[in-house]
Amino acid sequence: MDFLLQLVANGLVNGSFYALSAIGLTLVFGLMRVVNFAHGDIYMVGGLLGWTFTVHLGLGFFPSLLAVIVVMGAAGWLIERVLIERVREQGEEPGILLTIGLSIFLVNTALLIYGTAPLKVTGPMPNAPIFLGPVVLTKARLAIVGIAALLILAAHLIIQHTKLGRAMRATFQDTMAAKLAGIQTAQVYATTFAMGIVLASVAGMLLGSIYVAQPTIGGLVSLKAFVVVIFGGMGSFPGAIVGGLVLGLVEAIWGGYVGTGYVDAIGFAMVIVMLLVRPYGLFSKRAERV
Repeated sequence: MDFLLQLVANGLVNGSFYALSAIGLTLVFGLMRVVNFAHGDIYMVGGLLGWTFTVHLGLGFFPSLLAVIVVMGAAGWLIERVLIERVREQGEEPGILLTIGLSIFLVNTALLIYGTAPLKVTGPMPNAPIFLGPVVLTKARLAIVGIAALLILAAHLIIQHTKLGRAMRATFQDTMAAKLAGIQTAQVYATTFAMGIVLASVAGMLLGSIYVAQPTIGGLVSLKAFVVVIFGGMGSFPGAIVGGLVLGLVEAIWGGYVGTGYVDAIGFAMVIVMLLVRPYGLFSKRAERV
C-alpha cells in the first residue's frame, strides 16, 4: 500500500504538468481548430529558455519564469498573426503542414544552439525531502505543482470570468456573430494562440526544473498532449485537467507494477478505449463536435 501511495503521488505530480501543457493545446486545437504539431517543441523551447535565464544568465527562478511568459507570449502572438492567420480559412491541411514546418525549424535551431545534452533548470526551492506519512516528495516538486495549479486556475478565471474570455468563447462558437457584435476576432485568435504557447512553454520550464530540458523531447510531449486532449474532450478545460491527471496516474502505476518499457504507449491505449466507448471525449458533448 505504501508503494501504491508513492506511485499515486508521483503520478499526480507528472499529471499536473500534462494538464498544464494540454490546456495550452486545448485552446489552440480544441477551440481554434488549429492542429499544432509544434506544440511539444514550444514546450521544449520554454524549458531551454528557462535554463538560459536561470543558469546561463544567473537570474532567479521567478524572474526567469516571468521572462519566459513575456517572450513566449510575444512569440505566440507573432506566429499567429504572421503565419497561422494566413492559412486559417484554408482548411486543416495547410495548418498541419505549417506547424510541422515550424516544429522542424524549432528542433533544428535548438540543436544548433544548445546541442543534444540535457540541461537542468534551476528550481525555485532546494530539493529537500518532505515526508507525508509513507509518501516522500520534495520541496521543489511541491512548489512546482503549486505553481502549475495557480496557472491552471488563472487560465480558467481568464476564460470564464473576464471580457477577453467571453470574447474568446463567442468567437469560437460563432465567428460571424462575434464580428457583428463588434468583437475583434483577429485579436482574439492571436491572444488565444499566445495563451496556449505560454502555458506550454511554462510547463516545459517547470518540468525542466524537476527533470531536464533538451531539444529532442518535443515529439513525445506533443503526442502526450494530444492524448490528453482527445481523452478529455476537444475544447474541454476540465477534460484537459482530468485527462492529464489520469494519464500521469496510469503511467506511474503501470511503470511501478509492470515496467517502464512500454509506459509511453499507455496513453495510446487510453485513447483507443475512449474512441471506442465515447468518441467525443470524456467531457465533451456530441453536439460540440459539430
